[in-house]
Amino acid sequence: MAVEPTQHPGAFDPARYEAFRFVARDIDGQGRITLRYALDDDVEFVEQFELPEGTRVSADDRERIDGLLSLLHWVAGVSYFKTAVPGVLRCENGVPPPATAALLEALYSEGLGEFAYVNRLTSLPRPKFPSSEAVSPTASVGELSRVLVPVGGGKDSVVAIEIIRRSQCELALFSVGDAPPIARTAAVADLPRLIALRRLDPGLMALNRAGALNGHVPITAIIACVAALAATLHGFDAVALANERSASSGNVRWDGIEVNHQFSKSLSAERLLAAAIAELAPTLRIFSVLRPASELAIARAFARLDAYHGAFTSCNAIFRRDPALRAASWCCHCPKCRFVFLILAPFSDPEHLRAVFGRDMLDDDDQYAGFALLTATGGNKPFECVGEEEESLAAIRMLAADPRWREHAVVRRLIADVVPAFAPSAGSPSETLRLSDDHLVPADLMPGVRALLGA
Repeated sequence: MAVEPTQHPGAFDPARYEAFRFVARDIDGQGRITLRYALDDDVEFVEQFELPEGTRVSADDRERIDGLLSLLHWVAGVSYFKTAVPGVLRCENGVPPPATAALLEALYSEGLGEFAYVNRLTSLPRPKFPSSEAVSPTASVGELSRVLVPVGGGKDSVVAIEIIRRSQCELALFSVGDAPPIARTAAVADLPRLIALRRLDPGLMALNRAGALNGHVPITAIIACVAALAATLHGFDAVALANERSASSGNVRWDGIEVNHQFSKSLSAERLLAAAIAELAPTLRIFSVLRPASELAIARAFARLDAYHGAFTSCNAIFRRDPALRAASWCCHCPKCRFVFLILAPFSDPEHLRAVFGRDMLDDDDQYAGFALLTATGGNKPFECVGEEEESLAAIRMLAADPRWREHAVVRRLIADVVPAFAPSAGSPSETLRLSDDHLVPADLMPGVRALLGA
């Protein structure tokens, strides 16, 4: 997938730029997307996507997907906006309607909360998107028929797959790229898969080294927008995400907001995205089928899906952009590895988890501080895709009552040092495992949700 070179300066001063520009967007007949951006008139960026093999885009299709292509252009721009965080946004080929503008303003502010906090910006970015008049939906949404499930290679998308499989809907998988855990998971699921490719501007990493601001972006929103385009062009009427209730829980309070590493996975972001999609592509539905459940409840369901246990990997070190830093499997040293190990442990034998992860992290005393931090003991909850502090505490309470685990070195210390710091009512396993009614899951999928996640 070729990208034309862009001109980037040798030294970069974020403060010198006034405006971030959405310059142009295009999709060709084979689904190759080109998105163009700029900082003032000085620095240009080009990002490209290839929609799945077999995609064909007719003139009628172009008109039908124009809103979704615009949405992807606006959402994906956050990766380049963050290099300088200028105060002005210029949409040079059309402005978003109101619900879409609301989504974008949230992604470019709260979606960059961790980025701003870690980079010690003086305040949260709060850019304003120009907005057009409200759009009236031109079509109604009927019953679900064909559902596309984005797959990331972790346990959550596996459980989402198996929930949809229990419905009457036709099901296919979607991924951006083909990382090994994604390919392995898809092989176990034995379902059709649409694979898209993404190429960031090739000069972005060099720009970061030259002084551009860098950090976490709301990547889930970008993937959801690509999935929405692929779904529409391939005849699907819904995209079922795999974002859980716990993703709405933030990490730290700062500048008037709860900074949340998983903001674009949160329920508030899901509601904003669903409203934007309804505005731009009213026949398509987007929702998270796992939203009623905590991570602990999802882990309980996944523990029973043992065919996937040798395929999945939730460790984000596998997805690092720099191949030299990319892990091949579980790194067993990061917050994500610890969290997944912790919430699977109450539903697994130690020998089994040792085989899956390559080591028993709960019997490694050097890991104690990292596990304690999952309950925010010793600091803030880590900036990673980990669950609520109380559900980590709930998992510890379950291990304390489990003879298979309670004598493991880390578990003993967690029982002695962490559990007494909380009220007896905090971290109740039964409350943590209970399903919530606050979600956007269609009614016809709820029997599968309850069957897999409710017990």
